[in-house]
Amino acid sequence: MTKLVIWGCGGFAREVNHLCEQRGDTVAGFLDERPEMKGHVVDGLPVLGDLSDIADQREEVKVVCAGVGDPALKARFAEKSLKAGFAFAGPLLHPSVYMSSRNSVGVGTVICEGAVLTVNVDVGAHVIVNLVTTIGHDAQIADFVTISPGVNVSGKVMIDEGAFIGTGASIREQLRIGAWSVVGGGAFVKDDVPERCTVAGVPAVVKKRGR
Repeated sequence: MTKLVIWGCGGFAREVNHLCEQRGDTVAGFLDERPEMKGHVVDGLPVLGDLSDIADQREEVKVVCAGVGDPALKARFAEKSLKAGFAFAGPLLHPSVYMSSRNSVGVGTVICEGAVLTVNVDVGAHVIVNLVTTIGHDAQIADFVTISPGVNVSGKVMIDEGAFIGTGASIREQLRIGAWSVVGGGAFVKDDVPERCTVAGVPAVVKKRGR
């Protein structure tokens, strides 16, 4: 049986491990670039070190990059894992997730407990859809996006690569969230969000440009 290794050993990595336990997946341990973390035990699993420390296990394990919430870190870990010759885990969906068979989900994506994805939703690779999030019809979620707990995404919304949506935010229908942008927690988004900016508030307005 193929085992999983999870990038990161912090809070969300531990949540991913818990999700894997509920699915019946076998997790070999956590990955961390910090040398001082190697050998630690977190939630009963070892911190294995960096990819170089498990190079002899390339054919035995698959990597989960979505153990960290930062989209840029997920992207870097994905590139690093590919260059090192490791394969990615498939989508990891909690058993309680409600999702249409008409939806698609990319490799390494984690969809947490209580999430609802209705129809014709396209979710890319290495995405996090956190607890009790709703995503409406015909939404498109690109690679490396992180959607925090309790977010409501309306129908026909497009969330571009690497965007981060904060806890409890709501996005009105038929909008586009630009690549690598941040939507603050609790925001109500009623207009398109440009690339590489931060928006917050009710209604959400641009607070910072050029992330």
